Amino acid sequence: MKNKRVLVVGSGGRCHAIVDALSRSPQVEKIYCAPGNAGIAAQAECVAIGVTDVEALVAFAKEHQIDMTVVGPEAALAVGIVNRFEECGLKAFGPTKEAAQIESSKEFAKRLMAKYGIPTAGYEAFDSYEAAWEYVKGRPLPAVIKYDGLAAGKGVVVAESYDQANEALRDMLLDESFGKGRVVVEDFLDGPEFSFMCVVSGQRVYPLAMAQDHKRAYDGDKGPNTGGMGAYSPVPFVTEEVERVALEEIMKPTAAALVAEGVPFCGVLYGGLILTTDGPKVIEFNARFGDPETEVVLPRLESDIYELFDAAIEGREHQTKWSDKAYLGVVMASKGYPGSYAKGAVIGVLDKVESHIYHMGTGRNAEGKLVTAGGRVLMVVGSGATLAEAHAKAMADVARVECTELFCRSDIGHKVLD
Repeated sequence: MKNKRVLVVGSGGRCHAIVDALSRSPQVEKIYCAPGNAGIAAQAECVAIGVTDVEALVAFAKEHQIDMTVVGPEAALAVGIVNRFEECGLKAFGPTKEAAQIESSKEFAKRLMAKYGIPTAGYEAFDSYEAAWEYVKGRPLPAVIKYDGLAAGKGVVVAESYDQANEALRDMLLDESFGKGRVVVEDFLDGPEFSFMCVVSGQRVYPLAMAQDHKRAYDGDKGPNTGGMGAYSPVPFVTEEVERVALEEIMKPTAAALVAEGVPFCGVLYGGLILTTDGPKVIEFNARFGDPETEVVLPRLESDIYELFDAAIEGREHQTKWSDKAYLGVVMASKGYPGSYAKGAVIGVLDKVESHIYHMGTGRNAEGKLVTAGGRVLMVVGSGATLAEAHAKAMADVARVECTELFCRSDIGHKVLD
């Protein structure tokens, strides 16, 4: 029965993909999005409430008789939005503040994995620059240096020289670029990376389709790390056996560990994994849908996403159904990203684009024209019987986007396409 009212909290491409998937649900009648963006506005009613304005969001959910709130961004989870909604008797899909520590504190995640034997890299944690630098100087390179808290996907440096390591430690601990905090120094793991997102409900784990993200800004995996410049799904090098091991030895034990620690997880547990010669290991966990992976995974979902979220909240069994089609998405970002960039560049009419477009950072100017409003602006998602076909469609449509202030990578999926 199509009578459910849903509130999606967030504004980027991930939230556009969630809204898009909810719009296909046979149960969902009305979608609101807070604060949303110019693209989301075509499928949901956008509401001018910030993602961390928890009391305003609670009041909105009560007033509009919202059946379920779906939380997109980590910032909202970290301030305890789900805790507050549950206190008020409101249904929310996402982990509590305590369970979301698996993302908001790298050290919490590493301690959990060490205690429960979940495969990951060795590490040490520091809040003193001097102690961290002494440790790094005495160990082999490369060293992976991570800011302990939330850093919008940018608080990780793979230091291949001691100068680079020193600069990263100074940036995080002395200059406090991401705020006052600690760092985790990890051993470097080698192998192809992939993203394994699972909907989790206590000890129940519902696996989603695999994806691979591309973090570096430029072709050939060069340039600075970004929030992600593109993604694709499925991932050919992740065999059924690798997926089985990742599910049975990483994702399920992590869900069980969080229950054992008294912080049961309900929501999307994102495993950023790497396929080493010893099998899959954890690089990082996130406590929500990945971005840009969500934009290539959710289009493959053929079953009802509202039913999946509801099953997780209520703790019941659910079977997901997936399309065999391949999806490949290319992020179009503002020139200068991930550094400083201008906003407000006009984007031409997008009606010539045949692929799906998810809006990541768009707005409207005084004349009502679509404009850039963020670092990552649009994601063009091509689909086809193969990844090569999906890539060709996405790139053909990237060329149809009229905006001189955007750039993108042309080689998303290159390692599997080559």
